[in-house]
Amino acid sequence: MAENIIGASPRRVDGRLKVTGKAMYAADHHLNNMTYGYGVFSTIASGKVTSLDLDEAQQSPGVIDIFHSGHFTEVYHTSPIPNSPVTILTSSKADETRLPFEDNTIHYAGQFVALVVADTFEHARAAAYKVKVSYSPSATLANLQQAMKSAEPKDGGRGHSRGDPGPAFDQAAHSMDAVYTTPVETHNPMEMHATVAYWEDGRLYAYEASQGVVAQRNALARVFGLTPDRVEVRAPFIGSGFGSKLWIWPHAIAACGAAKVLGRPVQVVVPRQQMFTTTGHRPSTHQHLRLATDEHGKLVSVRHESINSTSFTDQYVENCGTSTRSLYSCPNVLVSNKTLQVNHGTPTSMRAPGSAPGLFALESAMDEMAEVVGMDPLAFRKLNVAERDESENLPWSSNHLQEAIDQAAERFGWHKRDPHNGAMQEGQEKVGYGMAACNWDAFRTPAEARVSLRADGTAYAICGVQDIGTGTYTVIAQAISSLTGLPLEKIEVELGNSSFPPAPVSGGSWATASVLPAVAEATRQALEQLKAFAASPHGAFVGVKADQLSIEDGNLKGPDKALSFAEVLKAQKLASADGQAHTGMAETDKYSFRSFGAHFVEVRWDPGISRLRVARVVSAIDVGQVINPKTASNQVEGAIVMAIGMALFEASEYDERNAMPVNNNYAEYVVPVHADQPEIDVILLNFPDYKLNEFGARGIGEIGITGLAAAIANAVYHATGKRIRDLPITLDKLMDKQSPARVVV
Repeated sequence: MAENIIGASPRRVDGRLKVTGKAMYAADHHLNNMTYGYGVFSTIASGKVTSLDLDEAQQSPGVIDIFHSGHFTEVYHTSPIPNSPVTILTSSKADETRLPFEDNTIHYAGQFVALVVADTFEHARAAAYKVKVSYSPSATLANLQQAMKSAEPKDGGRGHSRGDPGPAFDQAAHSMDAVYTTPVETHNPMEMHATVAYWEDGRLYAYEASQGVVAQRNALARVFGLTPDRVEVRAPFIGSGFGSKLWIWPHAIAACGAAKVLGRPVQVVVPRQQMFTTTGHRPSTHQHLRLATDEHGKLVSVRHESINSTSFTDQYVENCGTSTRSLYSCPNVLVSNKTLQVNHGTPTSMRAPGSAPGLFALESAMDEMAEVVGMDPLAFRKLNVAERDESENLPWSSNHLQEAIDQAAERFGWHKRDPHNGAMQEGQEKVGYGMAACNWDAFRTPAEARVSLRADGTAYAICGVQDIGTGTYTVIAQAISSLTGLPLEKIEVELGNSSFPPAPVSGGSWATASVLPAVAEATRQALEQLKAFAASPHGAFVGVKADQLSIEDGNLKGPDKALSFAEVLKAQKLASADGQAHTGMAETDKYSFRSFGAHFVEVRWDPGISRLRVARVVSAIDVGQVINPKTASNQVEGAIVMAIGMALFEASEYDERNAMPVNNNYAEYVVPVHADQPEIDVILLNFPDYKLNEFGARGIGEIGITGLAAAIANAVYHATGKRIRDLPITLDKLMDKQSPARVVV
């Protein structure tokens, strides 16, 4: 068997399709008799549509129809059942539960008001600009700060409490008290949201830029009153999503509804500006941290109370304290989550939801607490690492945070750090060192897969999971190769179709951990069927029992000969040996499953020209068995760059007078570019976690972004002496002579 393929770094099996342009993304599908939709989006953030003047638009060249409130097919709301790993295969979740064109109420700028459908994209867009909309505006809440002044936050649930943190804080030897804030961030994947929909014999088909074809199928079935078997969603390739493509959005319903009315395929691509308004974002947060220790630096009280912005149509909870409850050992802990409504579209999951902003606050606070205690930030964290999950009173399935800290610190050269702020300098640049822990849940959800060993000597696998650019095609092929001994070039994998055996969304870092067990079991079933064929009265190994046959390098091996899979099948004129398997969840009542790691960051600050840059990052990540180090490292490297954007650049801004977005474009929404890339060194610890699955693999997509913004902020403080608690760390905050207020008890 090719067991050494697990842990190897083969190139992506789908790489050639992508670099040659043969990989088809949602908007690449141009079907016969295609029509094109373009949205009319609200130009106010709150109020009512009082009238639509469609005359000029309807007379525009190529226009076929214009859909709006009062002119659309009948649609229904999706299921109110909350999503969880248990229900992930049956989920019909919609992030924005309000249906497009449901009424004339406007809740946010950029909301769908109408959809123009024409014979070309250009004609649809030109006509959409000619639709005249009259509004009756209402007062707006433009941001979380305004909302905090006008309303009481709503409890978001998902909190945690143990011990008695208030008195413990008051009686502690050392304590700190501070507020940290993060702004709205927008996903901005390279591929914009897109849907191509058509109906045939009462069945709905959709090519979709989706991170969850099964979930989207279920949602569309509910919206249009169909059974799930009458809907098929396809997403063989996705240009990433970072969470914004997990669940269904209004444009998809609009495209499918228009296609039903017209009886023709409809394509809708969401413009980049509206991807800032109608396809989700990470909400802004206000996080109050209060930490206290005994005289030796052991934590005795932790309180993490967060408020996040949400929309007027849905309550989205960011759950900032998800790591706070268990990452560090402490007997007295309070975590709470609250929400406030603002005139933005509904927020959604963005890479490491909750943990990314939450660990910025917690790991910044840990640095501040270490300074109060008078300890090195690294030593303070190591002293307080939790040996078990105290929030659930369960042992960790695997936790190698201490090793991650040690290995990254050694590689980074933390021992060279002068603890005094501004003391390290090279040329004109102040040098700052900062570190932080990173942390993320380890999930395993139910999944199914089908594997066939074919008479042409190849293996073929199908699964309803999708590859969002992370390498899922490749790791599935590796899993099959490890059990069959077939080389990767003889393994064909098809993904991203809701008609395939169901699998979870590609988000939350659970796809690999969930799908590989199903693929492995289906492969074993196919091999057992192949052995049964071979040992049958007319088989290639007559007189040999099936359990006497073994698998070696794509062959069945008996006592006196070895035959390839193809030879075994051809001997009986059989097309294939097949297996299909369903696998379930991990034993969450016995163990707590999480992934761990540590980031070390070097920043350079030149006060003469006001230039701040991240020069170097060393990250050690403990995510169990690493199936493919190349794709795994790519995931961490991408997450690090995304975290640099979070720390230094990214913020979606809204006009405080009317809640209109003011930088909803790539020119003014600043993200890291090549000139901002630091030297990145990723250490993958590779301790298999067999309690989670047989491969020992945990997810890796989310964890790399967690904690890094804090490591940067901590390094900035070390270089400049200025503690920035409000992201992003823009130059004006560093040039301000007055450091933000700090409260230490």
